[in-house]
Amino acid sequence: MKRQVPGLNETARDSRPEIPDGIFLVRIDGAQFRWHAHKPFYVLQLSILEPITSASQPIAGSLYRTQKAMWKLGWFLRDFLYDPELLAHEQVDEKALLGLRGVVKISHTVINGISLTDLDGFAPASQWEELSAAPVSCPSRSNTAEVSR
Repeated sequence: MKRQVPGLNETARDSRPEIPDGIFLVRIDGAQFRWHAHKPFYVLQLSILEPITSASQPIAGSLYRTQKAMWKLGWFLRDFLYDPELLAHEQVDEKALLGLRGVVKISHTVINGISLTDLDGFAPASQWEELSAAPVSCPSRSNTAEVSR
């Protein structure tokens, strides 16, 4: 039996505005480890805090936990001020990630028609004012190292 459902076609469209590439001050609202035989990874749910025009929009991204990508996971954890004791013991507690804040640079890649969000760079939340005012729109690792000196 077919039923008419007014407004259903509107929900089929992605009503969320596309988040542009750029840098954002974010908070971690969720983190979950996903096992994969070749590329285990963490799925992160982030909420934008700044800029205000994008505030409260969610960002979903992932960080791989492979030997090759371990540097990026470490960079993320250090810049988001993850518990140094857990880090020293090489432990990632998903609950300890919740609420942490930091700066993230995002970009988008389209693969087979699917838009994926790439987490390209990180910086401590304390550097948000400086990075958001800078004409360069991406905090690279070398930029954040220079800023810290």
